Amino acid sequence: MKWRGRRSSSNIEDRRGRSGGRVAVGGGIGGVILVILYLVMGGDPSALMQQDTSSSGYEATAEEEELAEMVGVVLANTEDVWHEVFQERGDVYQEPNLVYFTGAVQSACGGASAAVGPFYCPADSKVYIDLSFYQQMKNELNAPGDFAMAYVVAHEVGHHIQNLLGISKQVQAQRGSLSQTEYNALSVKLELQADYLAGMWAHYAQNDFQMLEEGDIEEALNAANAIGDDRLQKKSQGYVVPDAFTHGTSEQRVRWFKKGFVSGQLEDGDTFKAQSL
Repeated sequence: MKWRGRRSSSNIEDRRGRSGGRVAVGGGIGGVILVILYLVMGGDPSALMQQDTSSSGYEATAEEEELAEMVGVVLANTEDVWHEVFQERGDVYQEPNLVYFTGAVQSACGGASAAVGPFYCPADSKVYIDLSFYQQMKNELNAPGDFAMAYVVAHEVGHHIQNLLGISKQVQAQRGSLSQTEYNALSVKLELQADYLAGMWAHYAQNDFQMLEEGDIEEALNAANAIGDDRLQKKSQGYVVPDAFTHGTSEQRVRWFKKGFVSGQLEDGDTFKAQSL
């Protein structure tokens, strides 16, 4: 990805090395990998169990600082893209903040440990990322590459778009009137739409800003494939429970990202009205 020398976002909060206090960690979903990634791509950290985690004396490596710089550039490009899209719609885009943390963090949605992976909190309009997740993607999920990480950032920003458009609130409002299985199905549609929005960002990043290099889209598709519910459940517990899916299968995640990349049109990403996911 051609990110060096480009503008970095000013909407960055660096909380690395600070204590996170009481934090949320995964429980009841089985397996280390599934716990790590259950909430990656925009889950609700307040729904997880509590555990004490803190960090002190933190010193970032040169590799992590470079990764932080890259993520800042990706965030800046999402700002440029979504400002353009919203302006075409006659709207004004409100930029989210992105928070770097290590180990644990407090958000307006509650506390979260690094084990939940990156997440978006609609209550404070912030994306939270422990940059060690990049190593987890590379080493544990076999999903390396800078554009794979860019996809993660773009997906979380996709949840911000859903928040601005009122989609997230519409889904959340139905939680009390649906069974867990029915609500999980809505959650899958929300996540797949965020994948579509990430693909839509990639469309503009290439067409308007020429950021992509050969192999970048393959990196994003590999990452999307690696974090499908079916693949994670199979890896963590040896079998698949479709009714428990909250983010979509690997095939679905790949397909909706690709659809967003090809289309580049907001109206083509309505997963809630799609006849087939």
